[in-house]
Amino acid sequence: MALDLEMIQSMWEKDSKIDIDNLHTESLNIPSLHAKYFDLYNTIVLLRKNAEQQKRKIRHERHQFYSGKADPDVYIDEPFQKKVRDKNDMERYLNADDKVSKVSLKVEYYDVMLKYLEDILKQIHNRTYQIKNSIEFMRFQSGLG
Repeated sequence: MALDLEMIQSMWEKDSKIDIDNLHTESLNIPSLHAKYFDLYNTIVLLRKNAEQQKRKIRHERHQFYSGKADPDVYIDEPFQKKVRDKNDMERYLNADDKVSKVSLKVEYYDVMLKYLEDILKQIHNRTYQIKNSIEFMRFQSGLG
């Protein structure tokens, strides 16, 4: 199963709903919800670390390529007649490079997923409080509180 933001959003849309008629069951489900989303969080952290390592590797390879220091076979498949020497020019080439951009976007995508999962975990942590308030509100409405 491939993890993506849309899948996590769909899962949370379903899991975020609290059944007001079954607050006891909802309360008991908090640990399993936390485990589910914390597992996803840890998985994304590891995927992000892997993508960050890929980014460093690709950036180094492309630096070698633009500076003219790559293996000569590389230039057969992808000719590049210049040798970039200036640091600012090198940064411009690396920032515009499709391979570097692709892996950079992957890292940023994982960052968005992690932020979303962090927010979900915060909501799960607050779920006991939400359920407690719902119970108190129901007692108040029924005249028992």
